[in-house]
Amino acid sequence: MLKFTIPLPPKTKKNHQKIKYNRKTGNPYIGQSEAYEEYEQACLYLIPGRARQQIDYPVNIKATYYMREARRVDITNLHSALHDVLVASGVLKDDSSLSPRIVVGTDGSRVLVDRNNPRTEVEITEVGQ
Repeated sequence: MLKFTIPLPPKTKKNHQKIKYNRKTGNPYIGQSEAYEEYEQACLYLIPGRARQQIDYPVNIKATYYMREARRVDITNLHSALHDVLVASGVLKDDSSLSPRIVVGTDGSRVLVDRNNPRTEVEITEVGQ
């Protein structure tokens, strides 16, 4: 089992998208906002080195998201952002649920409120075949 905390207010990717333009072609595309990109970069520095294992076997990722305020938030979007951060930081080799099946569950995850200490607590456990 692997446990660590990301001491930043959780963010979603879908609520932080904007239209950007390809520099070469000028064609528009949907990209992440600067706010989300900064969040992802900060996470890369805050995830401990011991967690960067390039996990390539089936795991359950239990995440407890502590938000700054009690507002509606889609936990699926929080999971999507967290899983992408875990891949970018080298914790997971991939966040695929297909082949190879790596993230096979998010059992036990939930969203809570902690106004003074927003964060994401992550617990990764291997899932038997």
